[in-house]
Formats: sequence, structure tokens, C-alpha cells
Amino acid sequence: MDPTTLRRIRPLLTLLNLLVGWHLLYEGVAKLLDSNWTSAGYLANAQGPLANVFHGLAESPLLLTVTDYLNIAALTLIGLCIMTGVFTRAAAIAGAVLIGLYYLANPPLMGTSVGYASEGHYLIVNKNLIEIVVLCVIAAIPASCYYGLGKLLPAFSWSWFKRVDVPAEMNHTPADSLIQRRALMKNLVSLPVLGGFAFAVAKSHGWSSFEEADLASAVDGTSAPTIVVKDAVDLSKLAKPIPMGRLGTGKLGDVEIGRMICGGNLISGFAHSRDLIYISQFLKNYFTETKVMDTFWLCEQSGINATAVSARPEPVAMLNKYWKSGGKMKWVAPTYPKEDDYRTNIDFAIDNGASAAMIMGNVGDEWARAGKFELIGEVLDYIKSKGVPAGLAGHELSTVQGAEQHQVGADFYMKTLHSRDYWSWKPEQEKDKMIIDNYSVDNYWERTPEQTIAYMETLDKPWIAFKTLAAGAVHPKQGFRYAFENGADFICVGMFDYQVVENANLLTGILDDPDFTRKRDWVA
Repeated sequence: MDPTTLRRIRPLLTLLNLLVGWHLLYEGVAKLLDSNWTSAGYLANAQGPLANVFHGLAESPLLLTVTDYLNIAALTLIGLCIMTGVFTRAAAIAGAVLIGLYYLANPPLMGTSVGYASEGHYLIVNKNLIEIVVLCVIAAIPASCYYGLGKLLPAFSWSWFKRVDVPAEMNHTPADSLIQRRALMKNLVSLPVLGGFAFAVAKSHGWSSFEEADLASAVDGTSAPTIVVKDAVDLSKLAKPIPMGRLGTGKLGDVEIGRMICGGNLISGFAHSRDLIYISQFLKNYFTETKVMDTFWLCEQSGINATAVSARPEPVAMLNKYWKSGGKMKWVAPTYPKEDDYRTNIDFAIDNGASAAMIMGNVGDEWARAGKFELIGEVLDYIKSKGVPAGLAGHELSTVQGAEQHQVGADFYMKTLHSRDYWSWKPEQEKDKMIIDNYSVDNYWERTPEQTIAYMETLDKPWIAFKTLAAGAVHPKQGFRYAFENGADFICVGMFDYQVVENANLLTGILDDPDFTRKRDWVA
């Protein structure tokens, strides 16, 4: 290669090494810093030609631990070597082999089943395949084509990675015993990049949110600055999908759904935001059609196979598009029946694929307060006439009690349940207002949790608990466990896409915990 061409491409090839090295190094360091990371989810979901091998690794605790450590070590060392230009060829070959295993675990030979939430995942070619080719290019190019610390180290004579020595008589540059200052500076280019890498990692992983700590410790406010750290959606962090079978799923009639249902309020652009007036607009902007598809796809991959989006045109249109793209999410539909026309919205839900339907909570509470239990029974009978399970939702225990006393014939109930263990509960506040009359304060959705728990123990009907996190005021680890230990058969939880994997991991952790107990038998 002539000197002019070499001078032109050397900075570009050096930049390529720095970028690829940064990516692999960060993948390793990020996994090392995340105490909850495991490759179990990625291995368990493997679908390629070596799927059985990867599944075996995921099922063996010992092999899984070894795999995790080797994966972290390999990514870190390979990335560091390529970035610094030390043992570059060996590192690039090792990196190509490692990422080749990633590719074989989930090759996009037939696309994904849905096509959403799978970054860079197309037919045959995905980001893993592209990076394999890039690493092969790095392994093939001579060390003279890029700058790196490797040029400052003594020459090694490893036959596999040995470079071709250029005879002195063919080298037009006189040999010097001392490295020229300019060449030294160029070969040290990776050091400031490593410094920037260390700073970026510290900023991303080393600083926590003061706001979250305050809320968790029941502090009413803080004047300290808040640093928000957002974890990227990463399906590889899934410990394992929520299992099928008795423990991980239940039935509404003949419809089998997972213990966790993806709530519909956030997706529909609504949240109990207390006095924060911008939240609904934020949700409508965040949950674009693509984001909703992403969320549904992540739910299904995590074992969450049902959603409770409202029976309104906008969310239903997105759900139908998801189904047409290959999704199989089941729909437990909250309907909005009117006293003078309850059929229209129910027909809309059933005609658009609802697996089960219910009278939504606000309507159920209003009709129960007015003593319209005959109407409730008539609506439930109409839902059942459509061939799907019929339920009644409510925030008030009296709604469920009245329905049972009047034998309205509900197949299942959806009733709120959360503890009082959050600061905005305000013990001094009288809880004499029904939840639907308290939206101006918007700080409780279960007035009598102990009475709810005791009464639901007497019912032999499936119970979907909702508002289990008191609209985000209770940590999922506590809220989920409280609901299931106190009798809920299912929980309906609104969640952002980046919370799906964490929620699934929390649920499987609770259900697998040998100390997990509940007084009420699983009814569904």
C-alpha cells in the first residue's frame, strides 16, 4: 500500500477499532456492574440450530454461572484489546466467534414472530452478523494500518498471530532506536478514549436518583438535584419467562392467561398522576403506535400474554395491528356500557377479538352505588351470550359484595388492592369518599384492604387485583407480593416498555420463593 493511501485510511481504521472496542467493552462492563444480569433469558429463548445446547446451559445453575462469567470476561477483554490495539487480531477473531454464538442462538432466518422491539433484527442480516464481518475485517488488516498501544510493546513471535516483517532494505524510513514523539502520541490515542469511557460508565451506572430514594423512604420533598438514569430495554436481563402451568397461569372460564396482565391505562394515555398535570400528555406522546407494539412484544417474550386495554377505538386499533403482525396477546376487555345502550361497546369489544369482557370499574361502582344490580346482571348475561367470560370491576368492596348478594352471575371480579405503606396515603385523611369521588386528590384506590382480603377469601371466583402499586407509589417488589400473598389470582399492572422485564423477573422470583405463602387457594 502506498504511503499516501495509508496515511488517508489509517485514522479511519483506528476509529473503527475504537468504536468496536468501545461497544464490546461497554457490553462487558455494563453486565459486570449489573448484579441482576444473567444470560438465562437469552439462552432460554434461543431458537437457532444450537437451541438445545443453549437451553441446557440455561437450565443448569452451575453452567449458567460459568457462562455468565465467561461472557462478561470475554466481552471486557476483547473490547479492551481492540480499543487499545493490543493483540488486536487475536481479540477480533475471539470476538467474531463469541458474537457468532449470539447469532446462532437467535438467527433471524425467518424474521421475528412479531417484528417489533427487536433492534436491528431483519431477515438473515442483523447487527450481530454485521459486527462479525467488521471483526473479521479488523482481524485481516495489518497492524501498520492503525494506531495502537500494541506498537509500543515488544514484538511477540506467536506463530498464529505473527506479522510479516518487512526487510530493512525495503523500508524507506530509517530505523530509529527511539520512537518519534509524533508517532508516540498517535499510538497513545486510545488512552483519552479510555478516560472518556470510564467517565461515561461512571455517569451511567455510578450515580443514583435522589428523588427515588426520597420517595422510597417516605421523605415529602427534597431540594437536591435529581439525576435520572434510564436503563435500556434489554431482553437478555430476563431471568426466565413467566412459566405456563398452574403456578404461572390461571383461567378465566376456558381462557388461560398469565398471572400478570399488562394494564391499559398508560398505553391509552391515562394515569393517576395526583397533581401532575402534564402526565397524560406525556403518555400520549411516549406511547406511539410503535412503542405500544414494542411493549406488547416484550410482554409476550416475558410470559405476559394478556392485556386489559380499554374498549375504545384508538387502543383497539393498535391491538388489532399487533395481532395482524403475528402477536398473540389475549385481551381482557374493560367495557363502557351505557344504561340506555350497553350492547354497542360490548359488541365492539367482542367483534374486535376480546377473550373476556367486564364492566369497567367506574361504571361498576356507579351502578352498584345506585343499586342497579339487576342492570349489572343483565349486562353480564349479555357478555356471556357472546361466548366469553363476563366480569365486574370495581374500586369499592361494596361493589363486589352487592353483586354477590344480588347474584348477578359474574364469572370473575376485578377489584383494587394495595397496602397503606406509601406516604401520600395520609393517615390523617378521612377515607369517607368513594374512590371515584376522590380524583381531585387522587391518592388512594383501596380504602379497606384488610376487609377486601377477608371477603375475597370467601369467594370461589377468580380475582384480578388492580392498582396493586397505588398508581406507582408502592415498589413492585412489595406490591406484587402483597397482592398474591393476600389472595389475588391475577394482577393487572400498567407498565412502560423498560419495566416489563423487571416486572416479569419480580413475579417469577416471588412465585419461586419457598417462603411465598397464601391463605386463599388459587381459584383460577
